[in-house]
Amino acid sequence: MPRWKALPDELDPQVGEFAGQLRRLVDRSGLSVSAVADRTGYSKTSWDRYLNGRLLAPKGAVIALAEVTGTNPVHLTTMWELAERAWSRSEMRHDMTMEAIRISQARAALGEFGPPSGAGGRGATAASGVAGPAGVAPVVPSQPTSTTAPDAGVAAGAPRGGSSVEGSRGRSQNGRTARAPEPPVTSAEAAAGTPGTPAARRPAAGGPPPEDRPSGRDASDGARRRRPLLMFLAGVVGALAVIAVAFFLTGGDGTKAAGAPKPSASAPSPAPDLPAGVKCAGAGCTGKDPENMGCGGTLAKTSTSVTVGTTLVEVRYSETCGAAWARVTRAAQGDTVTVSAAGATRQTGSVAAAGDTDAYTPMVSVTDAAAAKACVTLTSGQQGCTK
Repeated sequence: MPRWKALPDELDPQVGEFAGQLRRLVDRSGLSVSAVADRTGYSKTSWDRYLNGRLLAPKGAVIALAEVTGTNPVHLTTMWELAERAWSRSEMRHDMTMEAIRISQARAALGEFGPPSGAGGRGATAASGVAGPAGVAPVVPSQPTSTTAPDAGVAAGAPRGGSSVEGSRGRSQNGRTARAPEPPVTSAEAAAGTPGTPAARRPAAGGPPPEDRPSGRDASDGARRRRPLLMFLAGVVGALAVIAVAFFLTGGDGTKAAGAPKPSASAPSPAPDLPAGVKCAGAGCTGKDPENMGCGGTLAKTSTSVTVGTTLVEVRYSETCGAAWARVTRAAQGDTVTVSAAGATRQTGSVAAAGDTDAYTPMVSVTDAAAAKACVTLTSGQQGCTK
């Protein structure tokens, strides 16, 4: 029976080559997986995952294996960096595939609903003077030609200063009710621009006096003059809107509580500078796997330990990550181990698989190693804790 299982078919070739290199180092050293776990500080379960391609080994585990097997860590970390990039690309492709599946499912679900009947049809008609559905041009009601407009005589070429009696007579001939004759405007009053009677300046129903109505060319000139003004006003309104949004986002007067401290540009970043491969520090490590976060290996040490029966329970502490966790070795299936610290949620781990002899817990954030305490409960009922 071969020592190693076949790598998964869907594994990226770069990752598969790296996993094969790790296997060759272990074979060349003559060590078992359990011995590699004891010497590197990473559990046997984790090394099973690394060597079988189910999980990419963290950089700390790779460096520790290089030291155990007497391999140059520079070349091995170079291969690890290439495998880490390939692993990230595989995860990205998986995420894009799942997103495409969700989009296809959403489109298929939306496609079950047909378009609303009668909406936007070409055969729809709109009532005269009533707003119709979208896409249908409104029908403008026909406008009757009025013969009572005060400029009818002007359109026909009649002089503007003439008597209104002729206009009244013309309207009577067309079947309309004639207006009462108005006194004519004298030439002196017309030249002075001050008519003698209010009737000469009084607009008729339906529009302003003929002399006050602009011609078509004057109206187009006025529209051209108004267009730059409207564009200027629109620009001013847009600028005011941008200023209002910026004022709201930056705080302003009253958008934030008075006296609230503002961040200083020279204030140091709260995130510390972490070594390569370390992904968390302090409270950000609570509840997370120490090996996946790069806190194990050479960055961790055993601060205290106790033996219960034949089982060893340890408190592992990483000063770089500012966190601690509990590890149990020489244990049996069903044994559980916990780690606790003041003000932190207790974390638990257990030996789940048959044949495994070690397990560890997620991390808790601590200021120093003495703040953490590890306890073990064996399947036999025997218990014990570190001091």
